[in-house]
Amino acid sequence: MQVVISETKRELGRQAAQNGAEKIRRTLAERGTANIVVATGASQFEMLDELVATEQIDWSRVTGFHLDEYVGLPMTHPASFRKYLKERFVGRLPQPLAAFHYIDGEGDVAAECHRLGQIISAHPIDVAFVGIGENGHLAFNDPPADFETEVPYLVVNLDEACRRQQFGEGWFPSMEAVPAQAISMSIRQILKSKAIVCSVPDARKAEAVRASLEGQVTPGVPASILQRHEDTTVYLDSASAALLSSR
Repeated sequence: MQVVISETKRELGRQAAQNGAEKIRRTLAERGTANIVVATGASQFEMLDELVATEQIDWSRVTGFHLDEYVGLPMTHPASFRKYLKERFVGRLPQPLAAFHYIDGEGDVAAECHRLGQIISAHPIDVAFVGIGENGHLAFNDPPADFETEVPYLVVNLDEACRRQQFGEGWFPSMEAVPAQAISMSIRQILKSKAIVCSVPDARKAEAVRASLEGQVTPGVPASILQRHEDTTVYLDSASAALLSSR
């Protein structure tokens, strides 16, 4: 694992996007196609702004996957991650992607997990853009996360800390309005990605960053598993890196 610390969120986003873009370009040059995973949330704003503005990527040869989505939330809801990705990533690209596989949490969630699992199994991920939650979650795998399941997507229960973060970021009018479940890419599926680009700004993430990067690898801190991935780069700003002893 590599750690890159920037002074600002904007610089963090620029560096993370540049790294991910270069990996996508290299994969396209070597294989002709590329498969990526895209995260959502406030932590990804700056990175996505920079990524969609990146030049010299033939997006028509890139297939994208959605990291997680709430169960039961319509796409018209302000907190919908499908809505987020269409508005902040897919719809802003200079050309259409080869495909983007959204998670639909409104219907039969078991069938949706199976559908997505079949698709992603045929599209090994080259670059996964992810973040770390305030509770140390990776995607919506809240602690204690399942480090063992081999299924690519699963239905998970959201803990209070995770739901409080979503409310605190302004996505919902109240804690009661935050869904209790989500469909999430599994830990093992994320770790199958050839490269992981992890963007984690803001002081509210500092405790989770310290536990994830300097603590033991444990399901109690799901993102700590990134320590075991051979090509993960974590991008921090000065606020999120403030508690690191090795800074």
